[in-house]
Amino acid sequence: MSITESPLSNDIIAHERINLGNLYFFKTFLVAEYHEGIRLDFESFNEAQEVILSHFGNSEFGYVANRINSYCINITDAPHFNATLNNLKAHATVTYNTFSDMNFELESCFFDFNRKLFKSVSDATTWVVSELEVKKVC
Repeated sequence: MSITESPLSNDIIAHERINLGNLYFFKTFLVAEYHEGIRLDFESFNEAQEVILSHFGNSEFGYVANRINSYCINITDAPHFNATLNNLKAHATVTYNTFSDMNFELESCFFDFNRKLFKSVSDATTWVVSELEVKKVC
């Protein structure tokens, strides 16, 4: 289910259409919904990174990858992502099929982010918000 079809849609602060797909911004996190069949690598992510930085600046934020479409991530670029997104404190991925679950498990071997897999966007956003609150307390 797209974030725009969920009860959370009322809390969207900003929406950006980029070449990779759509970014939906909330107060402390964003939900990314990428287009079917795209290849996500560090170079193609540059536009998204610029939009994310313009929204959050140096503030800590959470990221929800709502995989309503199938796409691939170039895991050999993981070190670049790990080094660049220093203020990313929680990364949730929502999957809708077993193949996407397996992709998440493989990707988790390469990315250093605090990552967790979910079956609903509601559960994913709840976890991201709670992780950001824990980070503030510590």
